Amino acid sequence: MGELSKLPNIGDKLEVQLVEVGIETIEQLKKVGSKQAWLAINAIDNSACINRLCAIEGAIQGIRWHSLSNEVKNELKEFYNTVK
Repeated sequence: MGELSKLPNIGDKLEVQLVEVGIETIEQLKKVGSKQAWLAINAIDNSACINRLCAIEGAIQGIRWHSLSNEVKNELKEFYNTVK
């Protein structure tokens, strides 16, 4: 696959979805941020879950999403709950 799949948490399916919404590079992903990237994916795939949001944030931080701080996880969960 492409450049994005080199990041942690970004598998083939998520990379395809990111490209579909116009995010093709690591720099673009970092600039857009996890919340906006997830919102764009959610617009084309309403099965996008909290884990996908955390995966994107982990990819931006360069870590497995399970290793995100509790503070970040809670912030993402709040965001997810307001949108869903």
